[in-house]
Amino acid sequence: MTIILERPDIRPANPQFSSGPCTKPPSWSLEALHDAALGRSHRAPAGKSKLLGAIELTREVLGVPADYRIGIVPASDTGAVEMALWSLLGARDVDMADYGHLPDLSAVNFDNDVVFTWNGTTSGVRVPNGDFIPADRSGLTICDATSAAFAMDLPWDKLDVTTFSWQKVLGGEAAHGMLILSPRAVERLENYTPTWPLPKIFRLTKGGKLIEGIFSGATINTPSMLAVEDYLFALNWAKSKGGLNGMVARADANLSVIKDFVAANDWVDFLPVDPETYSNTSICLKITDPAVEALSDDKKAAFAKSIVKLLEQEGAALDIGSYRDAPAGLRIWTGGTVETADLAALVPWLNWAFAAVKSTL
Repeated sequence: MTIILERPDIRPANPQFSSGPCTKPPSWSLEALHDAALGRSHRAPAGKSKLLGAIELTREVLGVPADYRIGIVPASDTGAVEMALWSLLGARDVDMADYGHLPDLSAVNFDNDVVFTWNGTTSGVRVPNGDFIPADRSGLTICDATSAAFAMDLPWDKLDVTTFSWQKVLGGEAAHGMLILSPRAVERLENYTPTWPLPKIFRLTKGGKLIEGIFSGATINTPSMLAVEDYLFALNWAKSKGGLNGMVARADANLSVIKDFVAANDWVDFLPVDPETYSNTSICLKITDPAVEALSDDKKAAFAKSIVKLLEQEGAALDIGSYRDAPAGLRIWTGGTVETADLAALVPWLNWAFAAVKSTL
């Protein structure tokens, strides 16, 4: 395909393609938060009702089984993962997957506890499905699903601990995490005590029993009720779009736009090698043009950053640079809060920006 150095006529209506915090649902406005329980104790009936409502609506939209516990915890997805690791690990050996690398899933030892991300936000690689996880596993599966929840079909019977944050796929506000525990995880918590002292903020049990309040709206520390209201809005918006199935379909449609763009242009490709592992939320692209590939790593990074800067100056795309530790390239968020029409408007700008920067070499 010949790339023409002509500025496109149409810009995305919403140029926000950041991978976190992600763009808000299309119908969002500050007015949507008018009913927030502000100036009230989060332990008062009004505040606790909001928190419990967020838990119950999360269960409904994601289809979480009734016997799984869902809790709102501090410190975003990182806090939720840390709570799980501090509280659950030590009873068995542990297997971890490396950054940006999908190992031979058939070789995973599920006699051990297995910690993994369902979707690599920084690498664009996702686990294709849960078939590799045996039903009769001895260890626990601890899954960081922060950029997969609400965009991918998570098999709950294969996941013992699942975590995510509000600011990813639903575009919520930061600082709060979600912790979902299977009955097997609860059993481990109530029958195993780590050998190390647990910080109070990570404690999930008291006297050998699960602290049930965490999973009924009595959070460990004070949450932002404004952020809770924002999350409730996003959940209700997702429900109005067909729930989980609708959100997956929106993300898949967005991925298709980028697939078509990559197929039509030989200067760019997906960072993941296997199409079955392409993320439908955090799409990572590498620049494959021979003239760019011949550059040093520093100059490759500068080239990609010049594309990102130019697109931002033009108001065509914001925050689409690759993660700082990832190979130089682009990272485009395509979760369900992104409109497919905006991605269709973006791709001509990607071609234009690439050609414009290449012309300076």
